[in-house]
Amino acid sequence: MGIKDKFKKEVKNLKDYIVLVTVNPKIYQKSNLEILNVLVNEQKTPGVYVTLNKPFDIMKRLLKQSKIDSRLVIFIDGITKVPENKKVKNCLFIGSPEKLSDISLAMDQAVKALPTKEKFIFFDSINTLSVFNKPGTVARFVYFLASKIREWKIKGIIISVKKDSDESLINELVQFCDSRIDL
Repeated sequence: MGIKDKFKKEVKNLKDYIVLVTVNPKIYQKSNLEILNVLVNEQKTPGVYVTLNKPFDIMKRLLKQSKIDSRLVIFIDGITKVPENKKVKNCLFIGSPEKLSDISLAMDQAVKALPTKEKFIFFDSINTLSVFNKPGTVARFVYFLASKIREWKIKGIIISVKKDSDESLINELVQFCDSRIDL
């Protein structure tokens, strides 16, 4: 079963959901793009993409190459230095994955800026947060994120790249989610 089919099967009977997707590093980028393709192109759902691994410019190019309509996506870029006096359409720059409160505020702004009732938040990835923050802090942030997703009544996709060392954090995060998909 392919990535798209596995994702669609898992969320088929869920309306507003939070899904933890654990991904093999070899298919990480492909998985993200295929899930986005389902949400944006197939379901025509606008959403927020929180990127902590690749800068906005690269993400926008990847979406274009994959024929995913980036006009339906607001990006929150957690790694690019905040451009001085430069507003970029459809992107909020945070500057560092350490700035959890800034990420929270940006997510709130972005979700509220989307005009439709149906929307999603795609969080890429928990592993990067773990590099910059303590495991307990990351778990609290994901709990907060899950609470916000439920409050907003939207779809939430949280990505984690599979690593042996992360299993205890994954086990803690699963309890906040409706489903776990292993790719």
